[in-house]
Parts: sequence; C-alpha cells; structure tokens
Amino acid sequence: MAPVTPPVAAAIIKPKRKVPPAPPRETSLSTDPTPTLTPETFFATAKASERYAAIADAGGWPVIDGALSPSAKGHPVATLRLRLAIEGDLSAAGHGEPVDQAASMFDTRWTPDLTAAVKRFQIRHGLKDSGIVAGATLKAMNVPARTRFTELASSAQRLAGRNFSFGDRYVVVNLPSAAVEAVEHGQVVHRYVAVVGGAEHASPEVDAKVVAVNLNPTWTVPISIIKNEIIPKIQRDPGYLAREKIRVLDNAGNPVNAASVDWTSQRAANYTLRQDSGKANSLGSIRINMPNKFAVYMHDTPSKHLFGADYRFLSHGCVRVQGVYDLAAWLLRDSLGAPDGLWSREAIEAKIAEGQHEEVRLNAPVPVTWVYLTGWANGDGIANFRDDVYGIDTVGTAAEARADPTLPPTN
Repeated sequence: MAPVTPPVAAAIIKPKRKVPPAPPRETSLSTDPTPTLTPETFFATAKASERYAAIADAGGWPVIDGALSPSAKGHPVATLRLRLAIEGDLSAAGHGEPVDQAASMFDTRWTPDLTAAVKRFQIRHGLKDSGIVAGATLKAMNVPARTRFTELASSAQRLAGRNFSFGDRYVVVNLPSAAVEAVEHGQVVHRYVAVVGGAEHASPEVDAKVVAVNLNPTWTVPISIIKNEIIPKIQRDPGYLAREKIRVLDNAGNPVNAASVDWTSQRAANYTLRQDSGKANSLGSIRINMPNKFAVYMHDTPSKHLFGADYRFLSHGCVRVQGVYDLAAWLLRDSLGAPDGLWSREAIEAKIAEGQHEEVRLNAPVPVTWVYLTGWANGDGIANFRDDVYGIDTVGTAAEARADPTLPPTN
C-alpha cells in the first residue's frame, strides 16, 4: 500500500498592517496680499495690543466647551456668537461693524454670518477656513485674551528694535508662521510653506540681503551638528560618511581618510565635514545666500514630505522653502548668466541637471528679514496670531514681572 502523503499546509497569509491615515492638515497659507511685515506693522501691532488689553481687562471672552458645526443650536451657539463678537469676527451684516454683544448672548441660531465669522477667525490664525469649530480652531478660540495681548505686545517690542530697509522687492520669513513671502511693490506676489528651526535650534531674527543663489551646493556641516549628531552616528556605523557622501577635510582643506580618524577622541570634532552636492545633499539643489552673523540661509531639502505637516519647526536654524525653485527664479529675475538669457524656473532646473556647482549673483541685492511675530496687525487693524513655539513672549506676564520687580503684578 502506497504511503499516504500528508496534505500540504496552506500558506499562512499575514494580513497587511494597516497604516493609519495622516491626520488632516489644519493649517493653511494666507492668501492675503498684504505682507506680514510692512513699514506700518509696528504701530498697527502696538495699537492692536492696546485693544486686546482692554478686552482682557473687561473679562476677556467665554470658553467654548466643545466642537461646533452649522448643525449646532442652542446655548453653545449663543456662546460662540458672543466669543466671535468680542474679538470682532462677527460683524453686523458683514460690513465690519461690531454686532451688539448683549444680543449675541441670546441668539441661538447658526446662520451664514456665523459661518463667515468662524472662517474669518480661522484665516487670522493661519488655519483652514472650514467654518467648523474643532481641533486647532477650538484650541485657538480658547486662548485667553490676556495671552493674545502678550503676543501682540511682545511682537511689537521685538519690532521696536529693528531697522529693516524695505525696498521695492523684499523677502519676509515669519518664523511662527513657518512661511516665506516674496514682496513686490508692497504686495505679496508669492508665499511659500517653510520648515524653520525647532525650539532647541531656534531660527534667529535677522536682517540681511540676498546676494546670490547657489546651485548644486555642497554643505559644510556645522560644528554643533558634528559633535551632537554626526560623530555618534559614525561611532555606531563606520560606513555612515561614505553613504551620505560626506568628505573629511583637515584644517588646510585637504582630504582625510575617515578610517584613519579616531572618532572617539576630542580631536575628531576639529575636522571639517563637507557633503557633496547631489540629490541627497541636506541643502537639496539650491541655497539662497544671505550673509549674516548667524550663518543661516534659506535652502531646498531632500526631505520634502515635511512641508506637508502642520508642525514645521524641525530644522537646525536655517529655513527650508517648499517653492525654492520659484523663489530663486524671482530673486534672479534681472540677473545675467542664464543659458537662454533669463533665469526662469526651467533654466534653473536645466542648470541644476548639469550637476555642477554654480553661484549665480543677483543683479541687485534683495533685502530679507526673519521676524518672530506671534501677533501682528497692519493698516486694517485686524490682528493675526500664531503659536509662540519658542516660548519667548513675556510682555505683561508673570515671568517679566519676576525679571523686573518694578513692574506691577499681572492678573
């Protein structure tokens, strides 16, 4: 009798691990053509801080207890109406005239003007104008009026010490907004999503001038990154430098064999580390050269997925620009040396594709300023707000009172 062959076990198919969807993005770039920073921003912001101080002194605004949408009704809607009326987002007939706040306390209807008011609020806070109160919008609505005063007053104080040279063309980076503005004749002609310094590696406030655009740049690694990040990686993985195309140079700029360096010694940090240009370069394909004492600049990045996040405070101090090719073309618009006579985006891409490092000088330097405005206003007096990610807003706070015992106590 022939032996019985046991049945072949069915292949075990493991179900694919479901990757949770990314949370919906809540932030949005402003479409307002007014630049964040204009010659009148300081005075308008200082005046707005006075208005918010008065709101805070009068008791502020009510807390919104939970998410609300156009299907809501009753007391929560009346509370939302009052909240928006106090700050001026809910206006009579949409004409910008404040509504009767007392009447708002008893109006429980969700009407189109309330949706419009929520959207106005969202736009001022850099949020998507969904017209629904939830998530980041709900959180922003419940920030106390006193905090909003502090943001405006602190921002005005920082501007008071600046002497930026506005021109027909200039660039503004507002760090709390994580956004870059190209300004021409007093209007924003381009606005770009950015990644800026994190709280531990804060981007500085700086005034400078863009003088050149570097195509296919190399990256000289800052000493702090060498000590805190690169050397520990080399110690764990001796092949790290070769894989990242990072060269080791001595003080005279001569190449050094990485295998000959004792990466556990204190002297290891004395070497210069320089990453070759290319797609994997940490600066990407473009660096915007703006000489300044902090040695920071704007640049491309191979980590473009970071532009899609709401939290974009992730760099070591420099500013990564999502639309850096377009920004470079705008900066180089009147400069010479392009293959076809004009430095269009297409011309820049073609030159980068050649793979050679090249520095293209601007025909005329363009002023650039990096500012830290968590609260600001311009000619219309409307206040805009962003989170104080670096935690440096102190005007009128208990922290400032402790630092200066002559100040009166705050509530």
